[in-house]
Amino acid sequence: MKIIFAGTPEFAATALAALHAAGFEIPLVLTQPDRPAGRGMQMHASPVKQFATAHGIAVAQPISLRLDGKYPDIAKEAHALLQSTPHDVMVVAAYGLILPRSVLDIPAHGCINIHASLLPRWRGAAPIHRAIESGDAETGITIMQMEEGLDTGPMLAMERMPIDGGTTTGELHDRLAEMGGRMIVDVMQQLKRQGSLPPGTPQPDAGVTYAAKIAKEEGTLDLSQPAPVLHRKIRAFNPFPGAVAHFNDIPVKFWRADLVESGPAAEPGQVLAANAQDGVVVACGGGALRLLELQKPGSKRLPAAEFLKGFPLEGGRFR
Repeated sequence: MKIIFAGTPEFAATALAALHAAGFEIPLVLTQPDRPAGRGMQMHASPVKQFATAHGIAVAQPISLRLDGKYPDIAKEAHALLQSTPHDVMVVAAYGLILPRSVLDIPAHGCINIHASLLPRWRGAAPIHRAIESGDAETGITIMQMEEGLDTGPMLAMERMPIDGGTTTGELHDRLAEMGGRMIVDVMQQLKRQGSLPPGTPQPDAGVTYAAKIAKEEGTLDLSQPAPVLHRKIRAFNPFPGAVAHFNDIPVKFWRADLVESGPAAEPGQVLAANAQDGVVVACGGGALRLLELQKPGSKRLPAAEFLKGFPLEGGRFR
């Protein structure tokens, strides 16, 4: 059985690696064009392209697949490539391009998506971030048959995963990526054995939410909010975009924190403690946070005790 794979970031690369390790033939990979990244803004290939190139898999990087869009000639060329590449099904994971009906109809068994949420909750671009930010007790992976709507297709498989009170987006991402890779291999093996996919379960109308793409500006914390809300944001925005507050106009990123059950009444942002024994404790709109890992501009992430050696906070206030 032959699979065309479409994906871009590390989440997708994990699934591609799982399919490759399971022995499926992958004649073609679609991924986003190389992008500038890093301090030098050098062009970087996506993790999916890096894996495909290292394993001798052909790669295509169209900037559009819409025949009626801004780049019809590029889309037409991509369609021709898909139609001329023998395959049975397309697997899609965090690709980053909309697949129009003209693409969805090309594979004999359609296009199958790996989505990092318990659909219909958190359809859209940032389901892992939004689940943590909202305080969800669990999340998971849904494998679904794609249709033209945004993550609206019938569900072929679903597995759940608890979200504990200290998990960051980065940590949950890695666990879900492994789960998604295992699940898509199971679904593809079932297709190979039976020659067809199950009909799928329609998504319920109730419980639909949308996970909007994360904007860098969301990382700026409003310390007048309750500590539990801020704690979730710090976890949700680790590793991107990072939760930020300002101390004497200097942006400081909060990478890890714990909730402090009670503390003296103080203005939000007031530093209640800043020493090796107590760590860094900051008042919030309700309750307080003990900051465990911080970062100043031009430096690396540091445990609170190490951070204080070069950046004293005693008696100050974050804004």
